[in-house]
Amino acid sequence: MHSQNQWTTTPLSRDLVFGALELERTEHGLLPHRLPERARAQCTDGQLAMAEAQPSGVRLVFRTRATAIELDTLPTRRSYLGAPPRPTGVYDLLVDGRLVAQESATGGNTVIVDLSTGAAQHQSGPAGTVRFEGLISDLKRVEIWLPHNETTELVALRADAPIEPIPDEGRRVWLHHGSSISHGSNAASPSTTWPALAASHGNVELINLGLGGSALLDQFTARTLRDTTADLISVKIGINLANTDLMRMRAFGPAVHGFLDTIRDGHPDTPLLVVSPIFCPIHEDTPGPGAFDMDALRNGELRFIATGDPADRAAGKLTLRTIRDELTRIVAQRSQDDPYLHYLDGCDLYGESDHEQYPLPDQLHPDAATHQLIGERFGKHAFTGSGAFASA
Repeated sequence: MHSQNQWTTTPLSRDLVFGALELERTEHGLLPHRLPERARAQCTDGQLAMAEAQPSGVRLVFRTRATAIELDTLPTRRSYLGAPPRPTGVYDLLVDGRLVAQESATGGNTVIVDLSTGAAQHQSGPAGTVRFEGLISDLKRVEIWLPHNETTELVALRADAPIEPIPDEGRRVWLHHGSSISHGSNAASPSTTWPALAASHGNVELINLGLGGSALLDQFTARTLRDTTADLISVKIGINLANTDLMRMRAFGPAVHGFLDTIRDGHPDTPLLVVSPIFCPIHEDTPGPGAFDMDALRNGELRFIATGDPADRAAGKLTLRTIRDELTRIVAQRSQDDPYLHYLDGCDLYGESDHEQYPLPDQLHPDAATHQLIGERFGKHAFTGSGAFASA
């Protein structure tokens, strides 16, 4: 163990935090946000507030000769009455791009949610410390990936050698937007969500705007994508529109056009990849809304069901098949005048033939192995050969 006087405290600052669009100064330290304040002000939905403040893809990046590093954080975790305990957030330590250690923080706040009523109880707790030791003493690139599934306030950063910002490495920036699947639901750790794995495959810097339950073609999200500096952009559209039963086909097509138009206002020539939903049996032909499977919940299992009527497709209710068909049509139409617009069928990432070997544990979200599969396939489809991002 190191004595206290061997540690050097490094101020937490914007040049050390990658993947966040805004850092809010709190009474404890810095709270990373993945949507800017102006966007957050335009929607008071609690699900969105939770999702955007969970730092999926956000990491501290620096170089140092330190053999020991400590990060003080204040997590906020959520517990759901009647549901299985949610996994504790994991901090991934990467050295020169290789995962070398994983830790979790003690302490923190807890929000206890009653799924039957929506009522929430807040319990305050202390900050905790994540410690990594036994690192090589060479000068190295260090990344600490913050938990993708719990709000994390950054309190203090210490090491047994000086820490300095990483110099510009000339990597392209990949800006991605999607649902809870892109957010990382059921992934094992923050650097093993499918977007993080794909970013590693493509050797790009990731900004992950995967927002659990909130990939809903919101204009404030489109404007955020428009205003964020990026070399590559992808938008994964569909599953949340089906499982929220938010709109009908009449509204869906124009909303997609408007969303893409807004992005193009800020990125007219940036490679833009539209990705349709991965295979999800409950919503392939059955509209939403989605709901918790209460029978499974009574048995201590978390599962989802689709509660719509397949017959309502004739009235314009959305299913994943109808969404894929419409996205295919829209991208084909727009790409006649937009050579930088591309389409990827989500079933090429995870399709019906994959479901037997890699079933969705809760009927909606992929597990850790499936995140690996999707990340590898996206990397190959987008970053190699004739992929949308290969020659950008």
